Amino acid sequence: MMSDRELVQAVTAGRPGAFECLVRLHQGLCWHIVQRIVRDPDETRDLCQETFLRVHQCLHQYRFDSALKTWIGRIAYRIALRHMERRGKALSACVGGEEGQALLDGMDSGLDVAQNAAQGEMTAWLLEQMDDLPPVQRTALTLYHLEELTIPEIARILDAPEGTVKSHLHRARKLLRARMAEQIGEPA
Repeated sequence: MMSDRELVQAVTAGRPGAFECLVRLHQGLCWHIVQRIVRDPDETRDLCQETFLRVHQCLHQYRFDSALKTWIGRIAYRIALRHMERRGKALSACVGGEEGQALLDGMDSGLDVAQNAAQGEMTAWLLEQMDDLPPVQRTALTLYHLEELTIPEIARILDAPEGTVKSHLHRARKLLRARMAEQIGEPA
């Protein structure tokens, strides 16, 4: 496994297979960011290609002041935002959770088949609920819980203060907890 610096140097030097390696390492992150904003698989695929084209064109400008995945994530986020603006869909700057991550983590924990099926249904329901969150909250949750990025990394990608990212995560979790309580018939 190459470090960010070694990988960038390999790509900028034109070493065969280096850029493909960079794409393989970061395509999942790019997909998650773009898909959470545009929510259309075909557009997501096109915008991910645009992202990596931009990465290839601008890689010589990368200054190693953040992780490479953060730099690429920020490019993907900006491309997705510009795409939505061009389509006339303003993103709300507005304005999870932990239970959902516990469900995802528990899928392979040795539960019996019936429990696994129930967990699978609840996980699918939770992911649906995440899709109904505002775009910034959806993206923050995805980056934090599914991509396991840190608050500072997410803040750099979203170009927002860390406190704002924490606020988005808090609000999204609170909303998901309330919806989950309603779903299972418990008071919020």
